Amino acid sequence: MLFIESIRCSKCGREYSIDDNPIMCINRDLGRLDFFYDYGRVGRVLDRDEISRRPMSGVWRYAELMPVEAKYAPRLVEGGTPVIHAKNLGGELGFRSLYLKDETRNPTASFKDRAMALGVAKAFEMQKNDVVIASSGNAASSLAAYAASLGLRCTAFVPENVSEGKTAQLLLFGARVIRVRQVEEGKDPTVEMMMETVEELGWYPCPSFGPFNPYQVEGPKTITYETIEQLNWKPPDVILVPTGSGCLLTGLWKGLQDLKQLGIIDSYPKLVPVQPEGNKPLIRAIRENKRFEEIEPEKWPHSIASGLLDPYPWDGDAALEAVRRTNGTGIAVSDDEITEAVKLLARKEGIFAEPSGAVGVAAAAKMKEEGIIDASDDVVILVTGSGLKESEKITKLYQKTPVIEPTVDQLMKYIKP
Repeated sequence: MLFIESIRCSKCGREYSIDDNPIMCINRDLGRLDFFYDYGRVGRVLDRDEISRRPMSGVWRYAELMPVEAKYAPRLVEGGTPVIHAKNLGGELGFRSLYLKDETRNPTASFKDRAMALGVAKAFEMQKNDVVIASSGNAASSLAAYAASLGLRCTAFVPENVSEGKTAQLLLFGARVIRVRQVEEGKDPTVEMMMETVEELGWYPCPSFGPFNPYQVEGPKTITYETIEQLNWKPPDVILVPTGSGCLLTGLWKGLQDLKQLGIIDSYPKLVPVQPEGNKPLIRAIRENKRFEEIEPEKWPHSIASGLLDPYPWDGDAALEAVRRTNGTGIAVSDDEITEAVKLLARKEGIFAEPSGAVGVAAAAKMKEEGIIDASDDVVILVTGSGLKESEKITKLYQKTPVIEPTVDQLMKYIKP
């Protein structure tokens, strides 16, 4: 049973019913189709006690707040990731209460599994055979895995320089992988190719941006639900969010609104998107107090954080609303800061994150230094993807490992006693 009251385009306001199976607004205005739930009905079924009784069993643990019925769900069991009190890292950075939401524990080692669980379930419900995605890697890997679990064909359009680790995942899951070269500034050629296959071949689009698939946006809401529950139902002061297209931030914001509507929380944490210096269109908009319509795409995105290189924040409207409604802010971090964050996170907490997944650590250090957040704040950092996906980038940060003869004398040439 679904508890959806209405579906509305975020741009033109056109309304749909769930029986319409809408994917994109028919006006093709790039508005995201937002779901509105009957909170009165949901609240009669779902509260703190009921949630706590349910086992961690994927996004359908919160079935009443999902737009697809659980009977269509893939069985990879995403979610249920831990919130870790990062005492070592917090001590290093000078925080009393620093927490890590470790999304590397998902089936394909990134938070995208939450989104693709919903996106693929809807494709399965609609009896689609082909799913297609434009992605920098993680979302494509996730879609490929979830599509494979339901017997669907997956085609992934990825950037020319996609990492070997992400490519390996895609190929093993049986996806058709097509690398696409950027030839025009400010344009994402992977999105253009995806939309051509949707229009000409009738494939089902499932990228991690809301305007092209509204179902997958609902999956990341569960990060919010879990985090608040794991903190004993007390919202933190700040949540730091790695941000590319803005879809993750949009999902978190939707989740917070759900909990507020249900009376489970009575205040919002500050939501803070984090982008790399080489691709920060959303951060510029926040700092310059621009409207969504005034955001200009990054002309030539570049950063070690390749998962955050969407030239345009497709869900920037909801992302800006999230920041403003929660009194948050935005911050950009350099590649050097990201690199140090990857090392620090691994050395202090034993978590191996890809550069895109560690930008929140860099942001926490920078924001405390600049006095934007306080040492006494309760801060949650989302660690969104595993370093195993981009191991070739990590090995470049260190000297080549030695090869020795099997003697202690040889060993002592390379280590300190």
